[in-house]
Amino acid sequence: QSILLFFSSKKSGGFGGMFGMLKGLVGSKSLTREDMEPVLEKMKDHLIAKNVAADISSKLCDSVAIKLEGKVMGTFTTVASTVKQALQGSLVQILQPKRRVDILRDVMDAQSQRRPFVITFCGVNGVGKSTNLAKISFWLIENGFTVLIAACDTFRAGAVEQLRTHQRRLNSLHPPEQHGGRPVVQLYEKGYGKDAAGIAMEAIAYARNQTFDVVLVDTAGRMQDNTPLMTALAKLIAINMPDLVLFVGEALVGNEAVDQLVKFNQALADHSMSEKPRLIDGIVLTKFDTIDDKVCDNGVL
Repeated sequence: QSILLFFSSKKSGGFGGMFGMLKGLVGSKSLTREDMEPVLEKMKDHLIAKNVAADISSKLCDSVAIKLEGKVMGTFTTVASTVKQALQGSLVQILQPKRRVDILRDVMDAQSQRRPFVITFCGVNGVGKSTNLAKISFWLIENGFTVLIAACDTFRAGAVEQLRTHQRRLNSLHPPEQHGGRPVVQLYEKGYGKDAAGIAMEAIAYARNQTFDVVLVDTAGRMQDNTPLMTALAKLIAINMPDLVLFVGEALVGNEAVDQLVKFNQALADHSMSEKPRLIDGIVLTKFDTIDDKVCDNGVL
């Protein structure tokens, strides 16, 4: 959507900018790939210059070529309209998730089964896992659910205290007296240096016994080439089988966030002891307030 808006904006030159290069395709004969190649190359360069990732630019141009090949374009307006439709269709296909992610509905499904819905957060160091876990906690309690935060970052100094601060502030926004005297957010922690997989297991069992709706599992930041930490994360996921595994990446790095996710997911698979390892289900992009249009075209795509 951001790309299509950019194409039609005055800042980018509108038709004179992006679509102006398509004027050469107007004519009476049916279009061939050879006819379109020079225009498609210019279009690809234009997209890359505007911070669209190179592989996404290639996919978009290929989709345009498929739509135009063999057609007769009598007017410039027809060409522009066809290209817009091709771009929109390609963007929808690229952004279409492979699995349905509807957390609120999934939490209610888990409620009907009398069990907590479990989400595990993972990612590299310093991207904002704990902070965004707190934001998601707020969103969940705003929707009427109770949350147990499992402090499974037993490595970073201050990680447990950070979560305790978030818990206190969240409960001040939703005081226990407004919810039958029960805090809507609680923290399950066992200190530092303990086995993260074991703490997660205990937290999930506690949440089931105390009828919490959601368990949010915070894990330590780690690089994908850190074998001991990746093995520990694979163990945590394999033992506890969370409903959702979310990779937290920062929007600031643009398309590098996608590369990080792919490498992290592969490392998770490599360090798993299962033939069918439980891998990452989705990405949470953080720090949107520090960047411009780069993430909209690069990071998401």
